[in-house]
Amino acid sequence: MLKDPTAPHHPQARGGPLQRGHAHTVLGPVPADSLGVVAVHEALLSVVPGAEHGYDISMDRADIFEVLAAKLRAFKAAGGGTVVDSTGMFHGRDVPLLENLSRATGVHVVASTGMGPEENLGGYFLTPQTNPPTPWPAEKFADLFGREVTEGMVVPRVERRGAAGLVATTGTRGGLTPTDESLFRGAARAAVATGVPVSIRYGADAVAELELVLAEGLPADRVVVGDLDRAGAVAAGWPAAVAERGAYVAIDHVGRNDDDAFVRDADRAALVAELVAAGHAHRVLLSGNAVGVAKGHAPYELPYAHALTAFAPLLAARGVGDADIQQILVANPRDLLAVR
Repeated sequence: MLKDPTAPHHPQARGGPLQRGHAHTVLGPVPADSLGVVAVHEALLSVVPGAEHGYDISMDRADIFEVLAAKLRAFKAAGGGTVVDSTGMFHGRDVPLLENLSRATGVHVVASTGMGPEENLGGYFLTPQTNPPTPWPAEKFADLFGREVTEGMVVPRVERRGAAGLVATTGTRGGLTPTDESLFRGAARAAVATGVPVSIRYGADAVAELELVLAEGLPADRVVVGDLDRAGAVAAGWPAAVAERGAYVAIDHVGRNDDDAFVRDADRAALVAELVAAGHAHRVLLSGNAVGVAKGHAPYELPYAHALTAFAPLLAARGVGDADIQQILVANPRDLLAVR
């Protein structure tokens, strides 16, 4: 974990009681109505597990803080209110850093628990000390994620502090492994038990993987299905199919126009316009999957406000009205992130 020698001392903090109708931010629960424009699928500090030990990788905390603070201030200046860090537990999540960034910039930060896909899990979660060694079952993942909501997120070897506001998990692109399936089921069970939503980034079949989560008793409107602007998802008609089942459709790579795995912004705008015309404006979410600071992998420089400042005008040009754009940028994430 990164240490911040300039940060004030904080007593051990816990997640505290769940507050219905509030969103869990790193600084505590806030009324969901106060979130403003929300970037729902982003990363602040993103660290490939182990990269923090690389001799050629700088983990200078002051530099990281200044870069991220500048990007969050730019987001706020553009009209943004909240950034959701949807990276989960083991990709650089640093709760004290997120707390200090939120205090310094005035931007709400919602952090996430969860993990995946299987290839990114450490051996502890794949082969616990059982005979024979077996992957973790769904109930153990559910307990792990649920405690990060109700008791606070783990700061390794130090304390728990803050409360996760989202359970985020990702499937293996070639199809869910048995461990991925346990992760998805565990994430859903944690959400049922705590009232926070689940975000799944689908592996190979968005609709089938959504059904897997819904089979755990989670209402569809507590689920976000991400990566639905992948070219294969659009070709298969999965965005409309997910919306018809009542879950949220995350068009969450706006601004990415140089990757053939995803459609371009012009096609994203056309897709959103089609969903709105079909009556699904209340089920669409937008984000950029921007990475504020990347360690151990390629940087991805995209303003957190891109969906608001650059993509929303494309929607307007496609005939999407202001009320629907506000629904997508403000009301939908408000309803999603409010604890139930």
